[in-house]
Amino acid sequence: MILLDNPGAREDREGNPFICGTRQTLQQAAKEAGISDEDLYVTYILKRKPVRAYDKDDVRRTCMMHLNHQLSVKKPEFIFCLGNVAVQSFFQDSEVDVKKLHGKLHTVNGYRTTASYHPLAVRRRPNLWPIFMKDWKYLADNYRIH
Repeated sequence: MILLDNPGAREDREGNPFICGTRQTLQQAAKEAGISDEDLYVTYILKRKPVRAYDKDDVRRTCMMHLNHQLSVKKPEFIFCLGNVAVQSFFQDSEVDVKKLHGKLHTVNGYRTTASYHPLAVRRRPNLWPIFMKDWKYLADNYRIH
């Protein structure tokens, strides 16, 4: 399970997680790491793209209830949190960040979990690509050992 902050406008409208460039970055990284699209399930902390200002903490708490239900139904073998919003929401700790958590295996509520940078950050800062790929390869290696 790939966990992101929220769908973009096109993903939200069309219901397809692999439309825009940031999601294409996911596909490219997964392919290079040897993970097929069929092995991935993309979901979001916020289930819709925000259209106006909102109380972030309150909305994230509410959305976590929906995510927890989704987890109980999907029963993912591994959760890959991408970006600080996903990391802080899933780990339920506003002090953690990708820099501290990436490249390591964590157990959160019984789920094997790791983290990396958000695909948009990687697209904007190409120097993050090698770290992003290392994290995807770490995911692939650990996902295969179950």
